[in-house]
Amino acid sequence: MSEKRLTFEYCDNMVADFEKVIDNPIREKSSVYYTGVDLGTACVVVAVLDENKRPVAGAYRYADVVRDGMVVDYIGAVQIVRELKEKVEEDLDTELIYAAGAIPPGTDLLDSGAVKNVIQGAGFECTNLLDESTAANLVLRMKNGAVVDIGGGTTGISIFKDGEVVYIADEPTGGTHFSLVVAGAYGKPFDEAELFKRDETNHKELRPVLQPVIDKVSSIITNHVSGYPVEEISLVGGTCCFTGIEEMIEKRTGIYTHKPKNPMFVTPLGIALSCRQEEM
Repeated sequence: MSEKRLTFEYCDNMVADFEKVIDNPIREKSSVYYTGVDLGTACVVVAVLDENKRPVAGAYRYADVVRDGMVVDYIGAVQIVRELKEKVEEDLDTELIYAAGAIPPGTDLLDSGAVKNVIQGAGFECTNLLDESTAANLVLRMKNGAVVDIGGGTTGISIFKDGEVVYIADEPTGGTHFSLVVAGAYGKPFDEAELFKRDETNHKELRPVLQPVIDKVSSIITNHVSGYPVEEISLVGGTCCFTGIEEMIEKRTGIYTHKPKNPMFVTPLGIALSCRQEEM
């Protein structure tokens, strides 16, 4: 295990600022706005940055329009993004024109068109698409190591060397699988299991229940980082909000594993940072 410990002050401060502006948007006018749209399996997030690339507004909604990294309810996805767009536009008293989006690593040939179409269908001009882990690293600023994005349906991995991506992968297994395990263990309907899993007060009780699926995620990570000098892992994605998941993964992988403040918001903020003021 590496002896060095990366610091993620920029990331944690940016996430903390974003959490504040979701409820208290900053209405001071900016010359430009950069918007990120994160179509997650469990949650859709819209993040808005100002001309200085600082969070000024945001909104999110739990939804079931994406599964295993693929858009399965196009109309529903467009409607949700449009409604979130309208909310943050009202918060900022301005029209948002440009937005960027992201897809799971290695799926650009499968679903990038659908993500772009959702963003455009909601009224944005889509100016960039990148993979989710790379987007997250724009906030994490990791130079060497692996960014692991555990979403609702898949686990995406991007390995960085000197700040550049040298390997990407994406495999099924994510928060949906966590919820299925909880549903089976407690005899709950899936929707109830999902809510039960999100409640932090249940996490201690759920650790032994979810240990096998977290071990599966750990084995996915181990398999993909094998052969690369990865000494640091940073976890992002809504599933990583599970208390102690970083410790459980570090124990299995033997690699120092970090979880930033509220990992659900890291990727959408990175997507917003990648937004450009011109069409693709």
